[in-house]
Amino acid sequence: MSSAEELQKELMTVRRNAIELHSSDQVQEAIGKLAFEVTEACSGKVPVFVTIMNGGMIFAAELVKRLDFPLEMDYLHASRYLGATTGGEVEWIVTPSATLQGRHVVIVDDILDVGSTLLSIIEACKSQGAASVKTCVLVDKKHDRKARPGLKADFTALEADDYYLFGMGMDYKGFWRNAPGIYAVKESDL
Repeated sequence: MSSAEELQKELMTVRRNAIELHSSDQVQEAIGKLAFEVTEACSGKVPVFVTIMNGGMIFAAELVKRLDFPLEMDYLHASRYLGATTGGEVEWIVTPSATLQGRHVVIVDDILDVGSTLLSIIEACKSQGAASVKTCVLVDKKHDRKARPGLKADFTALEADDYYLFGMGMDYKGFWRNAPGIYAVKESDL
């Protein structure tokens, strides 16, 4: 069997055995509710939404199409994973091109796991003179390993137990970001 065939087999096994934590409908409903919170907090500020690639792109697209106020969109790419299933040091790959000086910034990401990447990005936005920095995540993973005790996003759509998650932007070894719900990898498949 070729390495491509082995990878395909592994990916299909992980998807088939995955535990569905939040269905596609539940995810969409949660994003809809979150959009009301974000609108209340950000309407009238003309914010810049900075999406963390690659994970945040699907969530950001689903969220911003529900927001009926002017906003600018940008992105950055910083990662602790780079295709692995465990995190290392934060690596900056692409920084936002929008001027953040004096702007209200909303950082959009797929998951708040440990939070090291998110904290690093918050500090980078503040150092560029952002008027305010808010964080918005699809999923907050429940555990006691946060980079700062009690770390929470300003806006959170869903919570999930401490599993390796994929779907709605979150990946398994770079794949399955396109899965429509939120799934946990069975420990035996890791």
